[in-house]
Amino acid sequence: MRLLNQQDLQDYIDFIENEQFTGRFLSEFVADTQRVYRADDRPWVIGYSGGKDSSAVMTLVYFALLGLKPEQRHKPVFVVASDTLVETPMVVDHVNNSLKAIELGAKRDGLPISCHKVVPESNNTFWANMLGKGYPAPTRSFRWCTERMKIDPVSKFIKDKVSNYNEVIVVLGSRSQESASRAQVIKKHKIDGSDLAVHTTLANAFIYTPIDTWHVDDVWKILRLCHLESQETAYGVKNKWFDRYDLEWETPWGGRNLILWNLYKDSSGQGECPLVIDETTPSCGNSRFGCWTCTVVTKDRAMESLIQNGEEWMEPLLKYRNILSRSTSPKLKKKYRNHIRRDGRLAFKTLREDKERILT
Repeated sequence: MRLLNQQDLQDYIDFIENEQFTGRFLSEFVADTQRVYRADDRPWVIGYSGGKDSSAVMTLVYFALLGLKPEQRHKPVFVVASDTLVETPMVVDHVNNSLKAIELGAKRDGLPISCHKVVPESNNTFWANMLGKGYPAPTRSFRWCTERMKIDPVSKFIKDKVSNYNEVIVVLGSRSQESASRAQVIKKHKIDGSDLAVHTTLANAFIYTPIDTWHVDDVWKILRLCHLESQETAYGVKNKWFDRYDLEWETPWGGRNLILWNLYKDSSGQGECPLVIDETTPSCGNSRFGCWTCTVVTKDRAMESLIQNGEEWMEPLLKYRNILSRSTSPKLKKKYRNHIRRDGRLAFKTLREDKERILT
């Protein structure tokens, strides 16, 4: 991996600063990020999944800090990645390598950035709950995994920082175009006259979404600018992306985004799984950046796509995941579930006042 020197970085910024991002120059977004960073002493916690949106935010924040004088970099920036311990293996490798590169780059450039990974408590891992406690595979109506494996570890990290600094700002790669529901939640909790929103569940934590208005083309533009070409097609002017490694721009901390691009290539519109900080974040079962054991969706098209693109070694994982998914079918419940619980109690049906049948 070749690290960027200052001339490389300046050449990159000079080349990209006049590019339009939703009608504004990149330099304007960098300046906005610097303004929010310098406005107070509250440390930042960047939610980093390793996907395109969180990588774009990480790049933007890195640019912003590089553009500040050393004495202006007055507060820490914590980059936190959540590992459920059942993430897609190549995504785990990508995130681990990215975190290492970001931390090395920050140390070289004198930036107050540190990288951290959080995992579920040992009694709340996927296997501890399903095999140890006898939970059924997750479904849309019983998605026990999200809170235990994602929300709780990240919330604990944020609470620890709140206890040390009183308040923190969580920086996310949420975009209104990609997640309308998430955008509505943030808008609802937006602080009047501020760039921040109140966290929906954590006291003394605030949300900052610097690329909220960006489109997906803007995201790839900051990650792989030289590969964007506008071409006339039967459907109008469309952007076409290329993956020529010799043309690939390097990230400001060093390294290239070709691996990230390949993870998304031919993904049938699959996106990334965002850092989950509360229950308003939608399921990421259809995502490349999700758990390989996810049974919230009927089919894992992302894993199927990876296998079709050469990752045949994942076939046993997909087979096992499909068995888990079938076990959630009401028609197959007697085959996979025992009516006698592990503590000896019998599971039986009762009626609520609204006549809805439930299993107790």
